[in-house]
Amino acid sequence: MAQSVWGYDSDNGPERWHENYPLAKGDEQSPIEINSKDVQHDSSLASWHASYDPGAAKTILNNGRTCRVVFDDTFDRSVLRGGPLTGAYRLRQLHLHWGSSDDHGSEHVIDGVKYAAELHMVHWNPKHGNFAGALKQPDGVAVVGIFLKVGTTPKPEMKRILEEIENIKTKGKEAPFQHFDPSILFPKSRDYWTYHGSFTTPPCEECITWILLREPIEVSSDQMAKLRSLSKNDENEPMSPLVDNWRPPQPLKGRIVRASFK
Repeated sequence: MAQSVWGYDSDNGPERWHENYPLAKGDEQSPIEINSKDVQHDSSLASWHASYDPGAAKTILNNGRTCRVVFDDTFDRSVLRGGPLTGAYRLRQLHLHWGSSDDHGSEHVIDGVKYAAELHMVHWNPKHGNFAGALKQPDGVAVVGIFLKVGTTPKPEMKRILEEIENIKTKGKEAPFQHFDPSILFPKSRDYWTYHGSFTTPPCEECITWILLREPIEVSSDQMAKLRSLSKNDENEPMSPLVDNWRPPQPLKGRIVRASFK
């Protein structure tokens, strides 16, 4: 398995990532399964706040492994603060993980429940100088995770992202994506679980404070089908649907998951 070609197939998927990325077998890997009975309510956990500048949105791209929206993070333009965090973290990108059908696709699992998709909003701590520097620090990155659940009333929030899918059908395609306020993607409730973990893609650096929102947002089955219409191949190759780009839950290894709610 060559360095550059990790993926989600049997020959290069999560079971084999550790061959090239030994950290994937680390002690603080993500995602995890959260069991309510083992979660500790922590009354000292503050509420979190995001102040995002819609003008910071730049592009949307299909990199063959996910659909990603990239933001300008050269200064404190769109930041996340509060919750378990000290200081302000800059929004760098958001991306999604999804399944081949509506009954699975999320990376985190809650009391045995898998959602259709999981949205990750990736922020980094500018006190470490740059994103690469933040990856080397335990408090370098903060990810807000939002579950997508299939319901009868599709929420308009995902619409903007899904409208652009036509323009990034194949791997390597990128399109302008301007004036987007990602805070519309937050559910009504601010309740969250938090724990220390890793990126869910190689090299799986253990630098992430996770803020997983308890309340999912709703999408329609049609909206999910739209995501699955992306191809993980280049445009001159046969269409191969980009689906099941999720990593299964990793061992907790003694970590404590805290909840902001009872």
